Amino acid sequence: MTATAAQTAPATDLDWWRGGVIYQIYPRSYQDTSGDGIGDLNGITARLPYVASLGVDAIWISPFFTSPMKDFGYDVSDYRDVDPMFGTLADFDRLVDTAHRLGIRVMIDLVLSHTSDQHPWFQESRASRSNPKSDWYVWADAKPDGTAPNNWLSIFGGGGWQWDVRRQQYYYHAFLTSQPDLNFHCPEVQDELLDVTRFWLDRGVDGFRLDTINFYMHDKELRDNPALPPERRNAKIAPAVNPYNHQEHLYSKNQPENLLFLKRFRELLDEYPGAAAVGEVGDAQFGMELLGEYTRDGHGVQMCYAFEFLAGDPLTAQRVAEVFDKMQAVAPDGWACWAFSNHDVTRHVTRWGLDAQGARCYAALIMALRGSVCLYQGEELGLSEARVAYEDLQDPYGIEFWPEFQGRDGCRTPMVWEPSNVNGGFSDVKPWLPVASEHLGNSVAAQETREDALLHHYRAVVALRIGSEVLRKGDQLDTQAHGDMLTFTREWQGERIFCAFNLGGEVCTTHMPEGEWQFIEGVGGMDPRKGTGGISLGPWQYTLLRAA
Repeated sequence: MTATAAQTAPATDLDWWRGGVIYQIYPRSYQDTSGDGIGDLNGITARLPYVASLGVDAIWISPFFTSPMKDFGYDVSDYRDVDPMFGTLADFDRLVDTAHRLGIRVMIDLVLSHTSDQHPWFQESRASRSNPKSDWYVWADAKPDGTAPNNWLSIFGGGGWQWDVRRQQYYYHAFLTSQPDLNFHCPEVQDELLDVTRFWLDRGVDGFRLDTINFYMHDKELRDNPALPPERRNAKIAPAVNPYNHQEHLYSKNQPENLLFLKRFRELLDEYPGAAAVGEVGDAQFGMELLGEYTRDGHGVQMCYAFEFLAGDPLTAQRVAEVFDKMQAVAPDGWACWAFSNHDVTRHVTRWGLDAQGARCYAALIMALRGSVCLYQGEELGLSEARVAYEDLQDPYGIEFWPEFQGRDGCRTPMVWEPSNVNGGFSDVKPWLPVASEHLGNSVAAQETREDALLHHYRAVVALRIGSEVLRKGDQLDTQAHGDMLTFTREWQGERIFCAFNLGGEVCTTHMPEGEWQFIEGVGGMDPRKGTGGISLGPWQYTLLRAA
């Protein structure tokens, strides 16, 4: 498939990403068609009519590149090919073509900060200190006593440096030892990664999710990171048991030179009208500030994937108001891509202890917030976090920190399509991770026949957002918490929508803005109390009102 394939993509609004809804697919766990218990690209293609029924703008497919799979595809050994377990490049081309015919854009997960240690680039780089790729990775001499060059840590636990006997030097790895970091200070590395980006754009993709976008650059001087005081530590990025939380990562990531590379990346992206990127900002202390920097003035990515609503803390009305107050203070022109669940965190239904009413309320909330939206496969079914026995664990993160942290397998178990067998319609053989038995009753087929199913509610609130310019692109004003009641107003080109959400278990009452308001049909909640200027909502109820 050539560059002309990109022209077949949905082409109505080139700013589709602004307020767009993106559906994340974890390919290992979506649909197996090859009979090996692992999902594949043809499985995604087969299920695209279902995705289209959700009404989303785009899909984001987690990595499917050639890989030894020590971190399940986030350790790439060939950026320009498909791992055989997922299919072929021809299968990918069919996926893109089918998605475009259904009006769905395709975004893929680019992991640029590091590769697999089996990538030919690293194999050449480690061979000597004088080969053409000798500086493509972050190499450094040992200290005089033989210890690592500095105190940088790995997010997967332990030190971030690994001794290599071939070069008699250490290489840096922010993640697994088998995931050496690329050296973005080397111009040839940047050029090659931009060429990889062009390869997929020419193949027809509509954009990218950029993994760990703030990890690209490191401090050239390799200065030690300072200690982080206990009161500033949190488990937003890494679990509390991980010593990674004990440092302020001033020098191992978040470097100002990163903006120069992102400018080059955006210039390439802009050659393909309608192409967009969302960057994952992995930082517990400065995530919102980086979001503002990386999406500013068209010089970076269009949106950044924020972790504020992926943390373990309960998402209270006060918490939402604080996040938007901070964003207004440090990133007023930034554009977030909000998510409640993804492939790295406990599913939010479990994380926040939500019942069916609560799940409906939060589904409507994320569709009403300023920013774009990422939904994670199975979220629309209300899937809970699966309990995976230790002997079934696959995630190296969970194996390392078990049992205090049980890893990411519980949110990665296979999608459930129908309830008639133990594999939920995902595969005819034993899946790579067991299907949670408690998920079967929430399968797609089971919910399609129930009028009150959460799946239908997701379709309704996605349709509301997609059909409303004010919810997609409008400003968000006067975000306030009144106990458990969250209120704000969205405004766009003279249109106003007042939003109120009761994020608690008791009846809440609050005042409304002055003026005449009309209830928006199909969203739910309760009408404003007539003649009082107030609004009353029961537990987990919400209402959206349009200014008359």
